[in-house]
Amino acid sequence: MRHVLGKESLAEEIAGIPSLPRKALVARWAKAYGRPPPKGISRRLLEYAAAYDLQSKALGGLKPAAKRRLSRARNSPANGRSATSRAGRRNTVSTGSRLIREWHGRTYTVDVQESGFIYDGEQYASLSRVARAITGARWSGPRFFGL
Repeated sequence: MRHVLGKESLAEEIAGIPSLPRKALVARWAKAYGRPPPKGISRRLLEYAAAYDLQSKALGGLKPAAKRRLSRARNSPANGRSATSRAGRRNTVSTGSRLIREWHGRTYTVDVQESGFIYDGEQYASLSRVARAITGARWSGPRFFGL
């Protein structure tokens, strides 16, 4: 259901959100989402949520396709992990790829082969071993190479 608001009045309402007391922002959250906000939520997030609620009522919310994708993501087995979690990704690199990393002013190149990784003319079984050879310390190889 869309509320009829002119673009100017919507912009004015959104511009007024930062001046609202926290109690009013919490009340807006509860009205919009049907429950109180999580404990410890930042004021900034409360302000963003209030602005989004105003915009979605005035201009329309998410498209049905986006709602379906969010619903599938919420119900997926990986739901326990953050959407941005690197642990949720597959840390595989295609054979034939070349990884390049600059570290301490020097550029390091690693070639990916079916049998492992080639760095400085030597073969390594894992990227973590390559990272250790480069740094002298235990690193997650995928993290060191930004994967």
